[in-house]
Amino acid sequence: MLRLTAILFFVLTFAAQAQTNRQELKRADLTGTNMEVIVSVVDVPPGNNLARHTHHGEEAVYVLDGATLALPDGKEIQFPTGAAVINARDVPHAGFKIAGDKTLKMLTVHIIDKGKPMMEPAQ
Repeated sequence: MLRLTAILFFVLTFAAQAQTNRQELKRADLTGTNMEVIVSVVDVPPGNNLARHTHHGEEAVYVLDGATLALPDGKEIQFPTGAAVINARDVPHAGFKIAGDKTLKMLTVHIIDKGKPMMEPAQ
């Protein structure tokens, strides 16, 4: 049963993210390490979710176009243009829906372990 739940969570997580547009701009090895740097622009349209997830490394986020986030508890908060966030390795984050009528647009820089997926659903 636990395995079925995990598979269902994985499918639903990535189905929700299917409407999130991630445009990879550049990918390169991080010199002298077994890591890579990935620069992307992410658009999350109104009504879409950004599922709770983790990364195999660090993620820096700069908000290009802010939006209103609806949290799982129903509370709405602003994620303003110009905000910056650093998400630590293996720490779950996101898990919100875009409320209102503005698309959230972010520049992301991931420094992750080479050969690992950029993100994993949070457990």
